[in-house]
Amino acid sequence: MVQDEKKRYSEEDLKEFEELIGQKLDATRSELNYIKETLSKRNDSGTDNTSGNSKLLEDGADTSERENLSQLAARLQKFIQQLDAAMVRIKNGTYGICKDTGKLIPKERLRAVPHTQQTIEAKLRQSK
Repeated sequence: MVQDEKKRYSEEDLKEFEELIGQKLDATRSELNYIKETLSKRNDSGTDNTSGNSKLLEDGADTSERENLSQLAARLQKFIQQLDAAMVRIKNGTYGICKDTGKLIPKERLRAVPHTQQTIEAKLRQSK
């Protein structure tokens, strides 16, 4: 019976992970929306009112910042997709099971990286 329990997490454990992932999804979506608003200049009242000389200096910095924000937005979108996929795995009962070994991923790892699909051992083997 202990072997059966080790093959998947209990409903109570899955609820904990679902709550954790839900919180991360909310926070990440909020951050992504803020970045999108910033990129579309909805929240920017800053540099439009400055004088011409300083405007030229700020244009380069503004372009660089926009590129950084665009890259961050892309990473956040990928993270949201990974978290959404983890929610699907919770619903279909495969959450927390290593896709390579079939072993249960330790709770500590899932709490740290809730979208992971591999045990740390499988991840390390993959990167070799």
